[in-house]
Amino acid sequence: MKDNTIIVGLDIGTTKITTVIGEVAAGGSVDIIGEGTVPSEGMKRGSVVNLERATHAIKQSVQAAERVSGVKVESVYVSVAGNHAKAITSHGLAAIRRNQEIAQPDVDRAIENARAVPLDPNLEIIHTLPQEYVVDGQEGIKNPVGMHGVRLEVDVHIVAGTAGPLLNLRRCVQEAGLRVEGFALHALASGLATLEAAEQAQTVVVVDMGGGTTDMAVFKRGNLAHSACIPLGGEHVTADLAQILKIPMEEAENVKRRYGAALPELADQDLTLEITTSSGSTHAITAFELSRIIKPRLAEIFGLIRDEIDHTLGPVELVAQNVILTGGAALLRGAPELARDRFRLPVRVGRPRGIGGLTDIVSGPGHAGSVGLVLYGIGEDGKVPHLVYGDMAPAVTAPSTPDVPVVPAPTPEPVAATPDKPKDKVGPSLADRVRGWFKDWM
Repeated sequence: MKDNTIIVGLDIGTTKITTVIGEVAAGGSVDIIGEGTVPSEGMKRGSVVNLERATHAIKQSVQAAERVSGVKVESVYVSVAGNHAKAITSHGLAAIRRNQEIAQPDVDRAIENARAVPLDPNLEIIHTLPQEYVVDGQEGIKNPVGMHGVRLEVDVHIVAGTAGPLLNLRRCVQEAGLRVEGFALHALASGLATLEAAEQAQTVVVVDMGGGTTDMAVFKRGNLAHSACIPLGGEHVTADLAQILKIPMEEAENVKRRYGAALPELADQDLTLEITTSSGSTHAITAFELSRIIKPRLAEIFGLIRDEIDHTLGPVELVAQNVILTGGAALLRGAPELARDRFRLPVRVGRPRGIGGLTDIVSGPGHAGSVGLVLYGIGEDGKVPHLVYGDMAPAVTAPSTPDVPVVPAPTPEPVAATPDKPKDKVGPSLADRVRGWFKDWM
């Protein structure tokens, strides 16, 4: 762990770029001393599409954080998102000489054997994250060093990114006058910032709902066990509203934030909005009808995440204990309730915890990724530093803020469904039907 140092996380997203400056004191506490958020430019679905504009936005974000902290930023940990990031789990094996203790070189050898899996030459490895070790058939070992055995095995979660997008990200950061200290998967960073102490012993699904993408990570006993990216996010909900209501994206985003809900029954039943279209005509729409536009796209996102987990790890109800929603889009009213219906698990909104300093600024779910990059930089091992827990209670309870309830799991009946039960399909046809609902008044 790094002490008495400055660690900077640079979260480069589709809709915003956030820089968070953290200071690790000698006693192990982490204080956030600087933050800068600006609208993103030159990015699309986690990849750079305009080098000059992306570089300019990065400079603005870093300069804003520097002004708050009074610290000159030289190097940063950068988030990696988008569907160009690939993840696999590989098995490694190392033989141990009889009557000898397992030493660190033996562990390194097992991990290196797991890394020897053939990969596309166009991929660059970002993370090599060991899961639990197995010694002579004994599972669940966190650290085998010092143990006796003749056969050491390990499963390693390997995350790799396409070389082109990573080179473009690195170039933008370097053009902004910064050094890339390391890359970190966005979903991993979000999990590091939001996992509670008791969840370190469970299997938890972290869903980071960004603007252009939704990143998903499955943490098993504190280790990243699976990750994926869905190329849909909050911006697509905004685009649906803009298309159906015939209004600019900026206005659609404002309407979504102020009056939208993921479930129509949670919308303000007495609220009617006057919408002025791009052509100048005016129409009335209720908050209930507005939510009927929003729900299909969010249900589609959650459905795709569920399908990814079901097909890779098994039925999500049997694999995980709960779901954490984070990212800016997680603040949409009714999102946890809709997620609960799709995953059939308890759901809560995840916020950064275990930090000091500017907690009032970085306490929202939209800062989970950037704060998580700082925590990742402390150890660079892909695990939550124990120092961030402090004296937190070990029980999984609702966060202290009253506006973030834990949404309990639904009644047991649906959970008992067998894996081959047909799933609800939410896709373009549903979006077309939604458009049809409002065709008459547009």
